Amino acid sequence: MNNRMNSSTHSRILRTKKVFVAVAGNIGSGKSSLTRLLSEQMGWKPFFESVEDNPYLNDFYADMQRWSFQLQVYFLSNRFRSHKAITEGSTSVVLDRVIYEDADIFARNLHEMGKMEDRDYRNYRALYSVMAEYLRPPDLLIYLRASVDTLLRQIALRGRGFEQAIERRYLEQLNNHYERWIDDYKRGTVLILNADELDYVKKDDDLQRVLREVKQKLR
Repeated sequence: MNNRMNSSTHSRILRTKKVFVAVAGNIGSGKSSLTRLLSEQMGWKPFFESVEDNPYLNDFYADMQRWSFQLQVYFLSNRFRSHKAITEGSTSVVLDRVIYEDADIFARNLHEMGKMEDRDYRNYRALYSVMAEYLRPPDLLIYLRASVDTLLRQIALRGRGFEQAIERRYLEQLNNHYERWIDDYKRGTVLILNADELDYVKKDDDLQRVLREVKQKLR
């Protein structure tokens, strides 16, 4: 593509060509907000994570040991349906969290914490491996890198009752897994954004900066 192509022309092409963009990041990093804004600005169909209608989240945060396997299988099945629809569809989409995060970060962390039994984890990984073979990776993965202080602040601001008991240590462990995961990610192009320094919800300059970087990566 001609690098001298102006921004408006490039935006029109991105609206007509099928594009698959995914937003990854820890709990409270701002994934859903960025997914919504990219959908509005770029005309991409949004796929949001199942949170409000999730039947396991309240139980999980009250007793991780008891509900970790059930929760992760629920997320896996929902993510697979969304990812499959994206792969088979003809429209451009933006996805809130990818299936790879479920397996390589959340389930792995629960197993390492001793919150998921070995046999359940092996069963989960086997199921995930079969699913992942059939899925098209995103054209662009946007990783929202955020400090634990930022995560805790945003979790408090959005006020979901079941999230208020999330411990700092749990978020720290997830952040460590995210950093290792993003370093090893080889499925496609990656854009890393520092969520500590961005407020794309309230500051248009920050949103425009993100949009420019996304378009540049998709060229």
